[in-house]
Amino acid sequence: MNDEFAAQNYPLAENYHDRLRTPSGISFDDITLEAVLDGRIQMDELRVTAEALELQARVAEACARPQLAENFRRAAELVDIPQEKILEIYRALRPGRAAKAGLLELAEQLETRWHAVRCANFVRNAANACKSKA
Repeated sequence: MNDEFAAQNYPLAENYHDRLRTPSGISFDDITLEAVLDGRIQMDELRVTAEALELQARVAEACARPQLAENFRRAAELVDIPQEKILEIYRALRPGRAAKAGLLELAEQLETRWHAVRCANFVRNAANACKSKA
């Protein structure tokens, strides 16, 4: 398949269904109501994958939407991070909720533990804008 991406390639489920897989590798085409009812597809299989988000980022770039592409790539870094940690980071990023030191600590965790470099840079930028140092 040609690796060119453009607006007409969206939605991915219609135009790149052969490249989409579940987190455990099940083909998108194998996700059917029958498979769900038979118990062959579990809820965990319906989560978005980093690969699908990267495809969406490529389409966004082809449509001259670099900020959206970057958002998709940050989201791709988050797919394997526990939901509790994501909620902790979300709460810390709310205005007045965390000091610079706390945000920098979260950024370090994102980068070293989960290899989420883009997300770590995003949190560091928030830390640099933070007025409270403690």
